[in-house]
Amino acid sequence: MKPITSFGEAGRVGPGVELNVRVIPRARKTEISGERDGALVVRVNAPPVEGAANDALIAFFADALRVPRRAIQIVSGERGRQKRIAIAGVTMPHIRKVLNL
Repeated sequence: MKPITSFGEAGRVGPGVELNVRVIPRARKTEISGERDGALVVRVNAPPVEGAANDALIAFFADALRVPRRAIQIVSGERGRQKRIAIAGVTMPHIRKVLNL
């Protein structure tokens, strides 16, 4: 995968950042698979039923960035594949470093 220079940073929100994310449910494993149309593409190993894909997305970012799940919020797109998530307590350089982007 080529390095991503801009992966959907929607902006800073207080002491955190917002990211544009495109979620692909029912993948073999949960992982970041690149960028599409200005959004970070995240494949999740959960179906889009009863919020399972959203929970998997939040758990993925919480584990990867070592922040509590409550620090991550879906700001928009809760029922669609295109989402905007807010992550409190991190900076964009930290996200790029931890996620190898």
